[in-house]
Amino acid sequence: MSVSAPAATTLFAELPVVHPSSFAQWRALTGRIVRTMATKGELYVAVLTPLVVTAAFYLPLRYVMQFQGIDYAQYVMPIIVLQTMAMTMMSNAQLAAFEALTGLSARLQTMPIGSLVPLLSRVSAGIVRSVVSLIATVGYGYLIGFRFTGGWEQALVFCGFALAVGVVLTLGADALGSLTKNPEALSQALTLPILIFGMLSTGFVPEDAFPTWARAFARNQPISQFAQTLSDMAVGHLSWAGSWVSLVWLGGAAMLFLPLAVWASVRRS
Repeated sequence: MSVSAPAATTLFAELPVVHPSSFAQWRALTGRIVRTMATKGELYVAVLTPLVVTAAFYLPLRYVMQFQGIDYAQYVMPIIVLQTMAMTMMSNAQLAAFEALTGLSARLQTMPIGSLVPLLSRVSAGIVRSVVSLIATVGYGYLIGFRFTGGWEQALVFCGFALAVGVVLTLGADALGSLTKNPEALSQALTLPILIFGMLSTGFVPEDAFPTWARAFARNQPISQFAQTLSDMAVGHLSWAGSWVSLVWLGGAAMLFLPLAVWASVRRS
């Protein structure tokens, strides 16, 4: 038995009109990811990973650097912060790859959801993870002797800049995850550049510790510039002359990764 068109119109007339809210959708999807991180222990990992990184970076060289008159806790802390932001990048890449692999991304594209909402929810959840990791990292830094000597304003700028680096890296990693759909291979592929840029940076050891042929790369590559800017912020020596190169690197990466992440997220596979 079929229902006539007028009867169907009358039947559904009393139902409330639904107006999809992108904000509510973003809140729901972000909450889902954050709850998953909490229930599966990922936030605990975000707290424990900086401890491992801090011990691995600080303990082997602290006495060597002490003989050279370097306060290594103060010196190495920026690169530790950047490494923890890189860990967040890897987690977001795996999340994006998993959602693309399982078909969740394609399913969301068929629903009345804002096209950028899934991307924004993943990035927002990554920011939550980054904030947790950053708080833990600074806490561990204080245990080994790191201090913000430039005042609380520059300490906030330090944290803001670190999170900005993390967000930009997360955008690039999210794009790679959405495109590759392979969480395991992606994790292995991202580990190598993280190690190379981290170890071959002046945030780990001074420039004169590198061979002559490697010093130009170690001095000018983005991780070294970011670490130097963070170091200046920590001690209150932030200046335009000392930070413009970092801002150029960060802005250039954002101009590359943001449209790539948007395209990878909204494209139909």
